[in-house]
Amino acid sequence: MKLVCFLLAALVPLAAQTPAQNPTVPTVTFDLVWESAAPQEFMVTVKSDGTSTYLSRSVSKPPQAAEFREDKRWSEEKPAATASDEKEPDFHVEFTMSPATAQRIFKDAEQANYFNGSFDYTKHQVANSGRKTLTFADPSRHFQTVFNYSENKAVEDLAHLFLAISNTVEFGRKLEFKHKYDKLGLEADLKAMEDATEYHNLSELQIIAPTLQSIADDSSVMNIARARATRLLLKAANSK
Repeated sequence: MKLVCFLLAALVPLAAQTPAQNPTVPTVTFDLVWESAAPQEFMVTVKSDGTSTYLSRSVSKPPQAAEFREDKRWSEEKPAATASDEKEPDFHVEFTMSPATAQRIFKDAEQANYFNGSFDYTKHQVANSGRKTLTFADPSRHFQTVFNYSENKAVEDLAHLFLAISNTVEFGRKLEFKHKYDKLGLEADLKAMEDATEYHNLSELQIIAPTLQSIADDSSVMNIARARATRLLLKAANSK
């Protein structure tokens, strides 16, 4: 499977693209909007059968954007985007969530009362880590909650998980580009990915397995980069 990027017809919030009618199967959607991050918005939608989609966009490209994001860095302030920064195209990937991860998502949704209620932390001001929206919908229910940070363990678990999935997809996007135009730059990104896996900041590596395999099989790529890609492929296989 090749990752595909394309321009959507209108620049409206990703969450607004969710169909108005209730889905025929239970569905969980996570949307994160954070202007100083890269991407500035992403949305993951997963159905109970594992069918999933990923959408991301950046209205403007923030300078010095982080290579990946993780919970322990959410409190760090990043440079604000400016109107002069280069606009990036919207990005779309369809994939199948691993059974274990899909089960975890819907178990957390159940523990969080299917997001029926307020889960935002309001005891005192905390660092902005983006506007997060969790939505649960099935044929008879539709609940949604918006938060920056939550003390609810299930809600925060989902936020970290979906962020890790975004990190994986965006790394795969970068690897595809560098495999075509900057093969010498692959090793640094693959090392960053291996480091990220140690902190559980990547998830669902099988999404980008074809990209990793193409790098591992390419004799024109440095051996150290090919070895890193092979190790990541092994992690992807073991995580299914």
